[in-house]
Amino acid sequence: MEYTFGDVEKGGPLSLGLHKRWKFYEIVEVTECNIVDKDFVVILKEVLNYFREKGIPHYNKKSHVGILRHLVIRKALSTGEILINLVTSSQGEINLEEFKDLLLGCEKIKGNIVGIFHTMNDSLADAIKVDELSLIYGRDYVIEEILGLKFKISLFSFFQTNTFGAEKLYSIVREFVGDEKNNVVFDLYSGTGTIAQILSPVCERVIGIEIVEEAVEMARENAKLNGLDNVEFIAGDVLKEVDNLKETPDLIIIDPPRDGINPKAINKIIDFNPKTFVYVSCNPVTLVRDLKVFIDRGYKIDKMKLMDMFPRTTHVECVVGIQKK
Repeated sequence: MEYTFGDVEKGGPLSLGLHKRWKFYEIVEVTECNIVDKDFVVILKEVLNYFREKGIPHYNKKSHVGILRHLVIRKALSTGEILINLVTSSQGEINLEEFKDLLLGCEKIKGNIVGIFHTMNDSLADAIKVDELSLIYGRDYVIEEILGLKFKISLFSFFQTNTFGAEKLYSIVREFVGDEKNNVVFDLYSGTGTIAQILSPVCERVIGIEIVEEAVEMARENAKLNGLDNVEFIAGDVLKEVDNLKETPDLIIIDPPRDGINPKAINKIIDFNPKTFVYVSCNPVTLVRDLKVFIDRGYKIDKMKLMDMFPRTTHVECVVGIQKK
């Protein structure tokens, strides 16, 4: 969860929470939330009260003056491990030792804080850019467990936010792959390598491609953590890296971002001509666009399942089995 420091109204008291709907400046304090883990709200309240007492100002997005910018929290639900990242500008000093002790001494937190970071960000954009990153306590990752495998998750690497929902999602992917032994599998947009490693027992070799280098490093570490020696991860853009793959895949897994498959890459991917594709999508609009290309190239939609990863929202994850006609 990524929270923002600000004020509810101009000149009002310091607030920490979420942007008011349709507003750029106003921040609404989150006193309760039915979506995130209970520890998130506890941590938010502790941090907000601390900085209110200290009188430290938030970073004003209009004047670009101030200190406090964001608070980011990650929690591994299966292990209870927590990472906390305080994001500030360089315009003032924060007593990081005192901040660390505040968090570690909070008895209301049920989980286990394993890492606390401080990020310096002087970018004008209202986004977390890292000018300087410091680990002020513990280690730089949490460990999450899915389907019997362990995954190290670093501060900025992508991992499904709904862990137990993700376990069900990946179970659907494994179901669609089936029990047939696939010699070579490509996992495109592989992130921290979750799907690749889940499929490794039924494959001779799995090759994952991911553009975020930090996620690739974490995927490699996760493979070692789980004792898997038949998975390989490549750091790079799918559009470019597919040109360097020499193997002929039996199966290709595609789990792209919301924009879908790069239109310049989709035909390159289909040119590998595997018997089966499994497409995981969080955006039905780009999914439909991409499926039309598969159909035009001689494939058919074999089956489809929806996974409600995001309760109380309109969003679902779609898993599509695509077979050669």
